[in-house]
Amino acid sequence: MAVEVRHLRALLSVLEEGTFTDAAIALGTTQASVSRLVAALERELGTRVLQRTPRGAVATAAGARVAAHARRVLQEVEAITRLAAEDGDVPAEVRVGYAWAALGRHTTVLQRRWQERYPASALVFTQAGTGTAGLLEGLADVVVTRRPLDGHRFATAVIGTEARCAALPRDHPLARRRTVRLHDFHGAVVASDARTGTTTPDLWPPGTAPAATRDTRGVDEWLTLIAAGQAIGTTTAATTWQHRRPGVVYRPVVDAEPVPVRLGWWRDAEPAWAAALVRMAAELYAADGCPSQT
Repeated sequence: MAVEVRHLRALLSVLEEGTFTDAAIALGTTQASVSRLVAALERELGTRVLQRTPRGAVATAAGARVAAHARRVLQEVEAITRLAAEDGDVPAEVRVGYAWAALGRHTTVLQRRWQERYPASALVFTQAGTGTAGLLEGLADVVVTRRPLDGHRFATAVIGTEARCAALPRDHPLARRRTVRLHDFHGAVVASDARTGTTTPDLWPPGTAPAATRDTRGVDEWLTLIAAGQAIGTTTAATTWQHRRPGVVYRPVVDAEPVPVRLGWWRDAEPAWAAALVRMAAELYAADGCPSQT
């Protein structure tokens, strides 16, 4: 593994913010992720670059020299990305469609980072309750999808994964637990959106399927049904950040496979800036958990 830009960005953020916690907030990720990036940099260089103290983190002698070079490297990276924008490859408005949740906690961080790199362009998220999140309908230039798209017409790139969580009425017996398992849905009524959701019959192992499903149209209808105690549901971690509702709590489903998150676009009309957006989003995606919301 070679030194990467994300390693240098993590180092500089810790030095600028003073602590790993504040650096994580600035980068829109977790403290554990920042610690892993700095540790990876130290392994690659074969030397310590940061020293933890009771008042925060400070650079070692070697770390100070690395940081000076890192600032110049990042300045060059920013200059390269600005060149693409100046060449007209990035439009004034990039429309990102999504059907359920955008990128959860990473949504606004990505928007701000995009505009920092491309000052003349704005990343605009648009909700579209269709199977292609607005791509087929011409509402978006690129989309966030957690469902497969037609591979003949659309190209996709994985930017990360999200944990699966249960959505429960606040007074539901499962809401008293810290975590749930797939077999806990056995015999329950589960709300799902067959057009845009990620809850499908093959989610459950044989013999543990819910008693019935209630079809909904969109996240608002889904949340309303759950809050009323008429059903329970499953979703990904992004929903827990983006769609909080009084009367609904989220709990991790510990034995469910993580859900891949992709960006997608028309295969025969790939935007020149798509690769840059994929890289930027992938940098932000750390292993998200499901917050235990009460």
